[in-house]
Amino acid sequence: MNKIKISAVAYSNTKAFIYGLEHSDIINKIDLSLDIPSDCAAKVINGEVDLGLMPVAAIPLVPNANIIADYCIGSDGAVNSVFIFSDVPVEEIKTLKLDAHSRTSNNLAKVLLKFHWKHEVEVTTEPSAKTDAIVLIGDRTFGRKDNYAFVYDMGEEWKNFTGLPFMYAAWVANKEISQEFKDEFNAALKFGLVHRKEVLNNLPQIPNFDLEDYLYNKLQFEVTEDRKKALQLFLGYIQEL
Repeated sequence: MNKIKISAVAYSNTKAFIYGLEHSDIINKIDLSLDIPSDCAAKVINGEVDLGLMPVAAIPLVPNANIIADYCIGSDGAVNSVFIFSDVPVEEIKTLKLDAHSRTSNNLAKVLLKFHWKHEVEVTTEPSAKTDAIVLIGDRTFGRKDNYAFVYDMGEEWKNFTGLPFMYAAWVANKEISQEFKDEFNAALKFGLVHRKEVLNNLPQIPNFDLEDYLYNKLQFEVTEDRKKALQLFLGYIQEL
């Protein structure tokens, strides 16, 4: 049997999913690679893998895209790992450095700046550029909020702007996947979420960051109707940028 090729993100927010896949029989039916979000998206887009936990902003670029799981990476308000870190208040930001790891968070920053804060800024992807503010996501943000004068949690700001939760990454396939596999896949993801305590016990402690609060309270993992509505709204805003 040909194994289903899967790319997943190697951040703390996906560890429960990875645990579930690795501790279920489905691990024998898949070929799993761990990547940063932008590489995960690229692999799904170019057909290098069959499905991936990919940034939602890249979904329109995926041929035959379909969300195949009941679970995602989401939040309802502050997520505590998707930020604009700034030296000045948001209304004074003139230049913003984007995060090379994620298409979704970069687009979310641009959407919030243009439509929520109604503020035009110059953006750059140049790593060495000196800017007023930066987009930063994932584990690299842990414990760093005190390092900046102004901190904007983009999950919280999206909620303030739209009243909706947010979906950062979804399990997206570029081909038809059998219902049998989807059912087994969902069961494995659910198993991982149920065993978050075991996941936590295997993660290193981080100064000034509460990983348990992050995995149990800040992150939300269900693909709900409101989260689907938010996804369509977000993709619509991206087209208007």
